[in-house]
This record gives sequence, structure tokens and C-alpha cells, in this order.
Amino acid sequence: MAFNLKRLFGKDSSEEDYVEIDLAQGEEKKDKVRVRPFTLRSYDDVNEILDSLREGYTIAVIDIKPLKAKDVIELKRSISKIKKTVDALEGSIAGFGENTILVTPEFAEVYKAPQKPIKKDPVSFY
Repeated sequence: MAFNLKRLFGKDSSEEDYVEIDLAQGEEKKDKVRVRPFTLRSYDDVNEILDSLREGYTIAVIDIKPLKAKDVIELKRSISKIKKTVDALEGSIAGFGENTILVTPEFAEVYKAPQKPIKKDPVSFY
């Protein structure tokens, strides 16, 4: 004696036996680039900047004015640590003005204009 389990549990054979699930529905998109401002007030602020850069989707705009006014040696240590990490990540780093640094991941590059040679006036001995 054969039983038709579909009919026994109330399902017609015309109904579909599977359900589609959208796997991308709950995922958050991580491929957007974020331009994120930071303020460097102490050497400890470097860790937050580096963590953000290691994610790979952050362009950091860093204001160094507070640390520059407070302790120039600590500022140099901070920038050195950021530069080493950026080099390891194959990114770019550049200064804008006296108080801002821009750091990008490897897929972006900071445009640096070629430096123009300084013209020296010829000295005449007449």
C-alpha cells in the first residue's frame, strides 16, 4: 500500500517544493568608500585612525593642529606610525596646508603635483 504524503499533509503536486531565500538581504554593503575626519589630540588617537584604515574603505582626513600646538615630538611619532601603516597597506599619505593630513587606501592615490625647479637669478660680476 503506497501513501501519497503530499496529499496526506494537504499539499497538491502542483505546488512548488522549494522556497527561495535571498542571501544578500541581511548583508550590509561594505564596498562604499568613506571619507572620515579625525582629530589628532594625542598619540593614542592614532589607533582609531589605523583601525579605520585597515578596514580598507576609509579615506582619512586628519586635523593635526591640536597635537602640533601641544607636543611636536609626539606629533612626529604619531605621523611616523601612520606613515608606516600606510606604506604596509600600500596607500598614500600627503599633507595639505600646515594642519591637515590626507590618508588613502591602496585603490586611491593622492595627487602630488610635480615640484617646479626654483629659478635662480644669474649672478653677474660686472
